[in-house]
Amino acid sequence: MIRTEALDRLPVRTAVPALRRALDDRGVAVLCAPPGTGKTTLVPLVLAGLTGEGPVRRVVVAEPRRIAARAAARRMAWLLGEQPGGRIGFTVRGERVVGRDTVVEVVTTGVLLQRLQRDQELAGVDAVIIDECHERHLDADTVAAFLLDVRETIRPDLRLVAASATTDAEGWARLLGDAPVVEAQGVSHPVEVLWAPPARPVKPPHGMRVDPALLTHVAATVRRALGEREGDVLCFLPGVGEIGRVAGQLAGVDAEVLQVHGRAPAAVQDAVLAGSSGGRRVVLATSVAESSLTVPGVRVVVDSGLAREPRTDHARGLSALTTVRASQAAGRQRAGRAGREAPGAVYRCWDQAEDGRLARFPSPEIKVADLAAFALQAACWGDPGASSLALLDPPPAGAMGAAREVLEAIGAVDGGGRVTERGVRMSRLGLHPRLARALLDGAREVGARRAAEVVALLSEEPPREYGDDLAAALRTARRGQDGYAARWKQEVRRLSSSLGSGSPGTGKGGSDDAAVGLVAALAFPERVARARGDGAFLMASGTGAELRDSSRLRSAPWLAVAVADRPSHAASARVRLAAVIDESTALLASGHLRVRGEEVRWVDGEVVARAVDRLGAVELAVRPLKQPDPELVRGALVEGLRREGLGLLRWTRDSEQLRLRLAFLHRVLGPPWPDVSDGALLAGTGAWLEPELSRARRRADLGRIDAGQALRRLLPWATGEAVRLDELAPERIEVPSGSRIRVEYGGEQPVLAVKLQELFGMGETPRVAGVPVLVHLLSPAGRPAAVTADLASFWQEGYRAVRAELRGRYPKHPWPEDPATVPATRFTSARLKRS
Repeated sequence: MIRTEALDRLPVRTAVPALRRALDDRGVAVLCAPPGTGKTTLVPLVLAGLTGEGPVRRVVVAEPRRIAARAAARRMAWLLGEQPGGRIGFTVRGERVVGRDTVVEVVTTGVLLQRLQRDQELAGVDAVIIDECHERHLDADTVAAFLLDVRETIRPDLRLVAASATTDAEGWARLLGDAPVVEAQGVSHPVEVLWAPPARPVKPPHGMRVDPALLTHVAATVRRALGEREGDVLCFLPGVGEIGRVAGQLAGVDAEVLQVHGRAPAAVQDAVLAGSSGGRRVVLATSVAESSLTVPGVRVVVDSGLAREPRTDHARGLSALTTVRASQAAGRQRAGRAGREAPGAVYRCWDQAEDGRLARFPSPEIKVADLAAFALQAACWGDPGASSLALLDPPPAGAMGAAREVLEAIGAVDGGGRVTERGVRMSRLGLHPRLARALLDGAREVGARRAAEVVALLSEEPPREYGDDLAAALRTARRGQDGYAARWKQEVRRLSSSLGSGSPGTGKGGSDDAAVGLVAALAFPERVARARGDGAFLMASGTGAELRDSSRLRSAPWLAVAVADRPSHAASARVRLAAVIDESTALLASGHLRVRGEEVRWVDGEVVARAVDRLGAVELAVRPLKQPDPELVRGALVEGLRREGLGLLRWTRDSEQLRLRLAFLHRVLGPPWPDVSDGALLAGTGAWLEPELSRARRRADLGRIDAGQALRRLLPWATGEAVRLDELAPERIEVPSGSRIRVEYGGEQPVLAVKLQELFGMGETPRVAGVPVLVHLLSPAGRPAAVTADLASFWQEGYRAVRAELRGRYPKHPWPEDPATVPATRFTSARLKRS
């Protein structure tokens, strides 16, 4: 029996007529409705015609998480007075509860992606609702792009609703072709905000690490909330590990402590969503409880202010979740959970002043995540570059390039980026492409069952208490009775079934340890690592890796690293999960990274020539080269000049002065006078350092090259301008005394440093290439007395002051009142009279 009263109480009902009109007129709409309004439960029932309004239509609802898909289906079935599997069903990875009468099916976005790849028309489906699209999960973005393509090309009748829990719907409306935005007003209760920062500063999160002091503070804040407020407490934490640690610190509280996350057993999830049976509850949850789910009885939220987002280090081949500060939008969503049923309160475990500095929205996954799975989906769709897909944010070019390299290496796409038959099969396994490769190739080597067991371990990282040894974790999962082991066994059955009885996986030999290592290495070939001693390893990607001091893997000669992260301040990655392998296994799994050849490089200030057999960055064998390729030697010498500078050449005072003169002419006159900056000289070594550079074999040979002689090759001989070098930028200028004074060209203006008495009678400032020199007038002792770029003005205005100051100090030298009336001299007055 339909629970009409419960349906009528849902606030989104007032927006249903506008939503119907939008879909009738345009076929697309954006539904913006706050949490708790019924957008996830009432709207699908209405569009499916299950509430007595309109014809019966088949509706698919796409949720971002399995827990939300199950909960939404159960809630809709309850509203109809049924159990899931009747007119309401759900499908998530490894679980399908639908029947022949199912009209509304709730699926995860990942399941819908698989379905679209098999059946682009979505035959029999009348409408699709993409729920919680504001969270910007990559699968949801991809599903939306594929559905828009389907509507445009083969199914213009397919209705599409993007449902968002925030008011930031403009982007989705534009994406859907200026779709109407239908807003539903929520019946929200006031939520009091209490700022509850830790008393002492805590370390910011990095990688997966959260300061234990913050978790202790969160637990204390939960206890405080239980004492100050009525009702159940919902506490947001970034991950399963933090939930477990806070749960341990809440032992003894007068409330039932429950844990909600994607890995929690279905029975526990159901119990939380069913509501309290009497006593108070503390629900510790990850961000799965931000939206899609209503946790009955919650009046208080305690927010740690942290969340987990994917990050990919393409240069090092590392992908992992990382702990970040939750966005302002997430904070609003979390706080709203306290006001769903009555007035409530939120305790925010950070300072109010920090709030305005938080990001407004979470980072879209397409901008920060590993895109290998997305790139494979796009290739299977027929658009390898994703250039024609309607996406809110285009995929970063670097991330797509890295993803394509991975897909080519595992045989999922060809050299042009087009999907192969193998790639199509990989895409239908419901795994990351790396794990799909490990499953298919591993089955051939170690047998389908064992390959499935290891891949199931890799697809959901085991709990930390399983340890960092992947083979030991396999044995623990096999005999385990915990929630993880149950999910693992279910996934093993799914993967074994997906390989089918016709799988070529007949390999049965070898130990479990060897099988685990091989499959892990097949999944992450760039992460095979050779020992460097004392628990340190070098991965084929070139990244260092280190084990914990207590790890039993420290004595292994080789590892297949399955899970690792690299803190921002660390040079090496931390190994969290790995398997022991040998060199032959490393070569089998990572053979495409093997390179043999001559390497001539500049190392520690000298040319080093070697014949190297390497697996990525790992050197397998090395021998010195007696007769290296001269071109490789030349390249190494140029690299040495880049690293250590042109000072490796022989520079005399004259050659340095020549370079300064040429730099001056290039700056003042431009071409054909050459650019002699470091960058230009290093870029054009062939124009001035040959043939000496090609004859050189080592550092010492560079030191014998006369840089000044080499620079003269750059002079504009072809135009005839070279002969004017001494005219335009003379090395020396003759002054009235007869001395030839060196011109210094190192500054903005050429400098002429000369004793004042040697310039008597020179009324005009000398010019070089039309630029007046800067005259440094020196005392008879050679010390600076004045600086001028206008000699005529100096004789008229400045000379008198200099004469008054210095003639008493240097009485033996001439200091005439009118310097224009006496001859210039470099001698004393007495010497001048004798001559």
